[in-house]
Amino acid sequence: MKKFLIIFIVSILSLITLGYSLLEVINSRSFQFFGGIVRKVDTKEKVVALTFDDGPTKKTDEVLKILEKVDIKATFFLTGQEIEKNFEEAKKIVDAGHELGNHSYSHQRMIFKSPHFIKNEIEHTDKLIRKAGYEGTIQFRPPNGKKLIVLPYYLKKHNRKTILWNIEPDSYPEIASDSKKMIEHVTKKIEPGSIILLHVMYESRKESLESIEGIVTELKEKGYTFKTVSELLDYEEMN
Repeated sequence: MKKFLIIFIVSILSLITLGYSLLEVINSRSFQFFGGIVRKVDTKEKVVALTFDDGPTKKTDEVLKILEKVDIKATFFLTGQEIEKNFEEAKKIVDAGHELGNHSYSHQRMIFKSPHFIKNEIEHTDKLIRKAGYEGTIQFRPPNGKKLIVLPYYLKKHNRKTILWNIEPDSYPEIASDSKKMIEHVTKKIEPGSIILLHVMYESRKESLESIEGIVTELKEKGYTFKTVSELLDYEEMN
């Protein structure tokens, strides 16, 4: 009985350790089992990328007007479902000269999913992005930044990287509630090669939308230039 109890306790502790280790990998911004992972680019040049997750939605026109006013190009990581619902908005992003990235089809967390599910989520969305007229490289960002084994393996097999971010002001409730705090957060955290993440496609993200102009203005005054993610990656290759 005592031997059984020891084996049971050791087994439970092993499972807990394994579960914790898997959670660490799922959430890690700097490690995955396969392929390249990018949270920022290693460069001394004062270049950064502004990225948006989700959409397109009816808010697209507002976002594009702001980007036109501040005169920068951004990267939009769109979901396939939203492209289907708001196809004309996706085309407008392309026509305005911005980069379209793949944020999966259904925005489900891509962990503990089958290879077939991963393949369909990515390739169906790729087709929709091409249908919208985008001809450049399609970068990929996993929903919520979650990944484990199957997704990184698929991306490595297709010579694609996992694009994450190193600055995310609207992911902190105490900051996301005030556009000025968001601007201050980005300005304080910024460094050459940074990838900034914002969520601006929904009414609930009004403060994020209102932070765009201030973020761009402040960073330009600091001497930063804005690039798309694909352009930013070129700087890493030059180092």
